Amino acid sequence: MLTRVIVGLGVVAALAVAVLAVIGSGVLGRSWGAGTVQGSAIPPQDLGRRGTLQRTAARGVGLSAPRQILFGDLHVHSTFSVDAFLMALPMAGGEGAHPVAEACDFARFCSQIDFWSINDHAVAHSPDTWRETVDSIRQCDATSDPTNPDLVSFLGWEWTQMGTRPENHYGHKNVIFRGVGEQEIPSRPIYARPPDDASDRQRAAMPGMLTMGLLGVARPGQDSLDIIRFMRDMLAPPECPDGVGVRELPLDCRESTPTPEGLFEKLDDWGLDSLVIPHGTTWGYYTPQGSSWDKQLTPVQHDPKYQSLIEVFSGHGNSEEYRDWREVILNDDGTKDCPPPRNDFLPSCWRAGEIIAARCAEAGESESECRERAAEARRLYVEADTRGHLTVPGVGADEWLDSGQCRDCFQPSFNYRPRSSVQYIMALRRPEADPGARRFDFGFIAASDVHSARPGTGYKEYGRTEMTEARLPIAGSAIIPVKAGDPVPRARPFDPAQVGGSFFNLLEAERAASFFLTGGLAAVHAEGRDRDSIWAAFQRREVYGTSGPRILLWFDLLNPPGSRGSSVPMGGSARLSESPIFQVRAVGSLEQEPGCPEVSVRGLEPARLERLCKGECYNPGERRRLIRRVEVVRIRPQLRPDESIAGLVEDPWKVIPCDADPQGCVVTFTDPELGSGARDALYYVRAIEESSLAVAADPLRCERDARGHCLEVSPCIGLADDDDCLAATEERAWSSPIFVEWAGG
Repeated sequence: MLTRVIVGLGVVAALAVAVLAVIGSGVLGRSWGAGTVQGSAIPPQDLGRRGTLQRTAARGVGLSAPRQILFGDLHVHSTFSVDAFLMALPMAGGEGAHPVAEACDFARFCSQIDFWSINDHAVAHSPDTWRETVDSIRQCDATSDPTNPDLVSFLGWEWTQMGTRPENHYGHKNVIFRGVGEQEIPSRPIYARPPDDASDRQRAAMPGMLTMGLLGVARPGQDSLDIIRFMRDMLAPPECPDGVGVRELPLDCRESTPTPEGLFEKLDDWGLDSLVIPHGTTWGYYTPQGSSWDKQLTPVQHDPKYQSLIEVFSGHGNSEEYRDWREVILNDDGTKDCPPPRNDFLPSCWRAGEIIAARCAEAGESESECRERAAEARRLYVEADTRGHLTVPGVGADEWLDSGQCRDCFQPSFNYRPRSSVQYIMALRRPEADPGARRFDFGFIAASDVHSARPGTGYKEYGRTEMTEARLPIAGSAIIPVKAGDPVPRARPFDPAQVGGSFFNLLEAERAASFFLTGGLAAVHAEGRDRDSIWAAFQRREVYGTSGPRILLWFDLLNPPGSRGSSVPMGGSARLSESPIFQVRAVGSLEQEPGCPEVSVRGLEPARLERLCKGECYNPGERRRLIRRVEVVRIRPQLRPDESIAGLVEDPWKVIPCDADPQGCVVTFTDPELGSGARDALYYVRAIEESSLAVAADPLRCERDARGHCLEVSPCIGLADDDDCLAATEERAWSSPIFVEWAGG
């Protein structure tokens, strides 16, 4: 089948190239461009109010002169990304271009954050779009006072790797650079080349996008010409040759590498200050079943010089929590099996068998025949991997119930992959390895992963179609619909021909749309507001993430060796021969008032303010939400590679209730067990706010029985403006860990 698929895709690609050749230089289509920044810096008096509010809150929990906490978003896409471009097309129900410059104005006047980065997919960048992105970021940065800026803008891209098998899947990583000067940035972004054994899924991606362009030819209108222009500009540059130094490569070629090893080598070659931040690690939308981060803990696939932070939460869901169930069984001989269901997890492959068995019984087949068809359905689902849903003809999103999902996680990502969760990653350890590859010493952040140039979308829970990515999968399917087929009582092998070549239709677009949230935020404890101070906080890992609200959080080790009154903040490490003593201070976020504050109304023209913010801005009132409790997670990393992770992640290890005090919560705890077993440990905390409503916080809206089994779902896939799918949740902040090495006997 694969040969037939590749030949067919080759024909599609050849036809697409022929059409693009006819279009010629693309002058018939518009280049949407990076736009122009319209707003100027926030006035000093308004900026000063932020600091005053924070200092007052810090004094309320006993802190007199802490580092200031700045909030930002290090994961933002404009319509220079293919998926964002697709979602913005009017033919797919979009609202037109969302360029890089809009992100600058949104960050400044809508979300009013302190820093952000642009992270368009490197695979989509042409030399022109990269140059325009650089110019736009510099333009945004130039509007601020460099010594005390209201907004710091970082330049970067997303290295978007999707493996064909668990063995070659490394996932998505954002690359961010410290400076924006000519000598501080690379000449071109580096994209993730598909693995050498790329299956039909990867091979379908680029021709599939070209197919959308071809479809546009048959649908008259400016959209058709624009998307063809976009594809032509993206694919016109030649591929850069391998084995050539990055500074010797032509300026107009597309640079790529298939592995993190290659990415780190190229960044070494550039020699620039940069960060590589993994994200969406549990996101099963594209991650092969059975994927694990074990293979990345090697001296070549992990470089702590670059890779020191990880994204635990975004608008694509939470990737924090480890669970010991499996979505698929990987056998030693290379085969895969469908695991049986558990009270806390229903494998999607098993649900496929249940659906087929029910249809079979309704068709009047024998019980033995229906059992065989159910087993066949489970096998075909497992073989199809992330396309397993396409092996059940005519199935509706509601029929899958809550299969494949983490039932007891906080706002989990779709089709959860637990062995790529942050907790699993942090429990890995290789004692025999070189120091740089013994464990992942990550600091934790959160982000939006927004695709409409709107950094920091989680400031208010509204505008699901604009402030989340709920439209992203639907937009892809709207252009080339899935051929679902009739609900026949037998599963079928996956066939790429049934989805028309569209990459989005290879995935569970409709069901996945339910799991998009408003975004999270990264927070840093910084000496100042300037670029260097923020970068220094990244380097110290003195950072944390929130699910959107601006919760204030401090987490310290109080008794490091020779402390003499000093402490070790989150992200730090210590070697102890006595029980560690920790302190947490947390202050809830400010309740939001409706509308936009005067500083936003003055800062942008009314039409631009309405287009970007949709009538709502970050607009804090006087009341702070209560911190209800502090949850402590303890992880004791492996002593040997074959040690089970299940007993090493203790979540929660402690739950400490907080008084209903609007000034915040202060708690202290210790661990007298640290030395038992001569094990090291890491500790991090979650500060949990009082319950509030949030977009898509209950994405499937399951009706459950007494045992917690999902009986019926009402997926949150509606796209009407009045359907924000609000549900109660407990917003939170995740500290970075404090790493403690046992130095006793």
